[in-house]
Amino acid sequence: QVQLVESGGGLVQAGGSLRLSCIVSRYIFSFDRLSWYRQAPGKQRELVATITVGGTMNYADSVKGRFTISRDDAKNTLYLQMNSLKPEDTAAYYCNAVAYNIGSWGQGTQVTVSS
Repeated sequence: QVQLVESGGGLVQAGGSLRLSCIVSRYIFSFDRLSWYRQAPGKQRELVATITVGGTMNYADSVKGRFTISRDDAKNTLYLQMNSLKPEDTAAYYCNAVAYNIGSWGQGTQVTVSS
């Protein structure tokens, strides 16, 4: 069973930056795609960014130009660099790995952006 462990969340002021990390217990190039999702209180979980095995990246419109998804295959780690953070970015952030249409989730890391 795949394990994903996120870290890097915290409290930051609006305009600040954070980098989230997700360590995967299996070679990440074995997954079709790796993604970051977020869920704010009372809201549905939403897709933030995705990177495919071929390196194609996609972003939610709300984070384009501010967030960057990347991965380090040697470290089996997925990253999310978040710049120019806004209070509406406050949420629990989860990484997700999909292989053969089966997804695995991490436990999440909380990001809180104060105004």
